[in-house]
Amino acid sequence: MARRKAERPEPAPAAAPRGDLTVRPVRRGDLEAVIAIDTQVTGLEKRDYWRAVYRRYGESATPGAQFLVAESGGEVVGFIIGEVRDWEFGAPPCGWVFAIDVRPDARQSGIGSRLLESILAGFRRAGVRKVRTMLASDNTLILSFFRSQGMMAGRFIPLEMELDG
Repeated sequence: MARRKAERPEPAPAAAPRGDLTVRPVRRGDLEAVIAIDTQVTGLEKRDYWRAVYRRYGESATPGAQFLVAESGGEVVGFIIGEVRDWEFGAPPCGWVFAIDVRPDARQSGIGSRLLESILAGFRRAGVRKVRTMLASDNTLILSFFRSQGMMAGRFIPLEMELDG
């Protein structure tokens, strides 16, 4: 789900104030900025992956799917992606956030919080009362962010195993 490599927090940015920020649905022209932000944060360019994500969440009219960007000063400075999923693991419908990123030089200015607030508003409009995400346990940056927003460990335990060959 929300996957990001661990990294050190950036110094306080010279980003635009929160009042200049617009959160809106992604547009095709935003894709290069989204790819650039993800590449900067993860160190990996995943162009084909992001094109597929855009087709599924940006172009699709799938109910409950959201791909939002934060724009400041005419530039995309962050994004969030999620969807409403129902009855996975026997749980009633809930919102899932599976990606959130803010350009490192624009962090600590409320952009991540605004992105999360916006996607949560969409989940509420869809009738959802719970939101979940999944992240690497060693990703202290994103873990700290989600905890600061009120999220905590849930009732599910992720399990995994390596597949041979």
